[in-house]
Amino acid sequence: MFGRYAPSPSGDLHVGNLRTALLAWMFARSSGRGFRMRVEDLDRVRPGAQEQQLADLAALGIDWDPPVVLQSERLAVYADAVSTLEARGLTYECFCTRREIAEAASAPHGVPGHYPGTCRRLTEEQRAERRAERPAALRLASGVDQFTVRDLLHGTYTGPVDDLVLVRNDGVPAYNLAVVVDDAEMDVDQVVRGDDLLASAPRQAYLATLLGAVPPHYAHVALAVNGLGKRLAKRDGAVTLADLALYGWTPADLVAAIADSLGMAARDAVGMLDEFDPAALPRTPWVFVPPTG
Repeated sequence: MFGRYAPSPSGDLHVGNLRTALLAWMFARSSGRGFRMRVEDLDRVRPGAQEQQLADLAALGIDWDPPVVLQSERLAVYADAVSTLEARGLTYECFCTRREIAEAASAPHGVPGHYPGTCRRLTEEQRAERRAERPAALRLASGVDQFTVRDLLHGTYTGPVDDLVLVRNDGVPAYNLAVVVDDAEMDVDQVVRGDDLLASAPRQAYLATLLGAVPPHYAHVALAVNGLGKRLAKRDGAVTLADLALYGWTPADLVAAIADSLGMAARDAVGMLDEFDPAALPRTPWVFVPPTG
């Protein structure tokens, strides 16, 4: 079985991304798992970003089991999964705009960020009328309102499940579908990622069960944040390897800083792996202050 890291090639990875990747690698290797690299390139691809991201990860001492998997080469696999759900009557067309969804979610009794099932209640005549106005997305007709997952760091977590998008209205497979299908097809049984994604785990685990897969073991790790406590982003300054290099930082310097943030004495990836103990990981965010001047 495998752990994995799955970057989106929209630009250089920042310190928070690299820290999470290193943690995912340590979780996998320390538990005797393989480690896979998946490039989530269905959207927002910047030329050359994939190559630079992989080079940065390797520079930190992270290795992975080949091949590197590209989501853009797996469209037929996603289509098969959708066909399976359609054959079971578990999908429906959705014509709502983002604005309509936001307004519905903000209404009394609405769950922020969750779809209220508006188009699920349309008649066939109404669907035909909407098709003439705009292309449809395809949604899952969920049979539950919530689902429970077990997280190694957060314990039992129960979160809401809505009728999530499976295929966007431009025909591109949606993130939640692709990630669930990929993990199942790639024998990934361990998912380590930032704790900002913990709320996504119940819906993804539920979808996995509908597709006949066993949900992976989750570990949602604390994020790297800026001085204001906000999730670290490229706008925060020198937060990529390339930017840090302008201030004299080497990849080894960043690995050492990440080790410090995790309370580890080791100074390189191999030493960190030897020292790794999931139970000792910090539960609070790491405040990273980029170098200046």
